[in-house]
Amino acid sequence: MLVIALCKGRFLAPSLDLLTEAGICFPEDIASSRKLIFNSEDHSFRAVLVKPADVPTYVEYGAADMGIAGRDVILESRADVLQPLDLKFGYCKIAVAGANGISEGAPPNTSRPTIRVATKYPRITMDYYNSRGIPVEIIPLSGSIELAPLIGLADRIVDLVETGRTLKDNGLEIVEVIAESSARLLINRAGYQTKRDEVLQLIQALEKVIR
Repeated sequence: MLVIALCKGRFLAPSLDLLTEAGICFPEDIASSRKLIFNSEDHSFRAVLVKPADVPTYVEYGAADMGIAGRDVILESRADVLQPLDLKFGYCKIAVAGANGISEGAPPNTSRPTIRVATKYPRITMDYYNSRGIPVEIIPLSGSIELAPLIGLADRIVDLVETGRTLKDNGLEIVEVIAESSARLLINRAGYQTKRDEVLQLIQALEKVIR
């Protein structure tokens, strides 16, 4: 039985649709259930529901043979996993944003030598600013990131952007795109060797659906 780690939230429905089209069906309504573990109808697969940020960890350490998660989550986790497929949904951007009319570079507040950046992606943010030689102070937040520059908590934010509507409604705009993100299939490195035939069959089935 192959174990697949699936994200709770917005990725769950498209992930289940993709698996169903690939012939992996679950007898229960996973989206509405309070359970966290589900077996497929043919008992060849087991789905486990975890928080999006935890999917790479479950796969890297072998608690799951594979998983579906956004590239943003994988980059932030730095998990050592294989990524054989872009699953072609969940498109968005990891972007630096700030008040309209600003540009990247020196901090807006001249009393501070660093730029304060609010984000739920501290590693991605630090790598981005370090690569540009810009001093930065990271302020970790888990939600409502757009609020930070509006009340003076931060000069910039680094967050996921889909349409940009939320930024616009709050007087913010993209300063620079750090990376593109979409849903990816993650594979445990050891499992790829020990369960190679089963894993390759699933990859091929998903590839047919994507095409």
